[in-house]
Amino acid sequence: MLDYLTADLLLFVVIGFLAQIVDGALGLAFGVLTTTSLLAVGVPPATASAMTHVTECFTTAASGLSHAYHRNVDWRLVARLAPAGMAGGAIGAYLLSNIDGKVIEPFVSAYLVAVGLFILYKAFNPSWPRDVRDWIVPYVGGLGGVLDAMGGGGWGPIVTSSLLGRGHNLRKVIGSTNLTEFAVTMVISVTFILALGWSELSSAVGLIIGGVLAAPFGALIVSRLPVKPLMIAVALVITGTAAVRVF
Repeated sequence: MLDYLTADLLLFVVIGFLAQIVDGALGLAFGVLTTTSLLAVGVPPATASAMTHVTECFTTAASGLSHAYHRNVDWRLVARLAPAGMAGGAIGAYLLSNIDGKVIEPFVSAYLVAVGLFILYKAFNPSWPRDVRDWIVPYVGGLGGVLDAMGGGGWGPIVTSSLLGRGHNLRKVIGSTNLTEFAVTMVISVTFILALGWSELSSAVGLIIGGVLAAPFGALIVSRLPVKPLMIAVALVITGTAAVRVF
């Protein structure tokens, strides 16, 4: 029994470590990579998303504080993005916690396939038409929160990419969405804990250890590896592993 628990813990440490390495290099994909990996090893959808978000409470806190320290945060953008994202996250977590895992898994997997294809598209099409109108910000935040909770990830690909595509400042968008993600993740995690209980999420310890260990290497990775091939690889891994469970 002890050997099984140790092997299980090490598996989650490896998943958390690799997902955080990729996230540190791209600024996205921790959630979808982690959730896809957990689903692949048999973790139910609600538990997989919950474990991912509990882990992200630690990783997004460090990232958000770092961006705030370096003045990469537009607090007006955070004020418009955070409430909608938190409300959407709570709704998504509640819905996922009250739906049979076997019923929802094909839909979650289909969503992850869509996110993987979206990342692949962004790898080849990094620039979108500029549109600086702000009215869509709360709607993007709300949708990002719902889908992030139900799919176990997607805040970065959806929210960050949408705001950049509308012409917002690159540095401010990345910093603001990273800081906002901490608030959204906290709400999602609390909702899952209330719905599922902490005992279901104890395995998140391994993900936390792996993610925290990998966090310092993000800047090194992004300075050494070309982004486009890494985005293509991530997209193919997410799409391939999730597509198997759609049918």
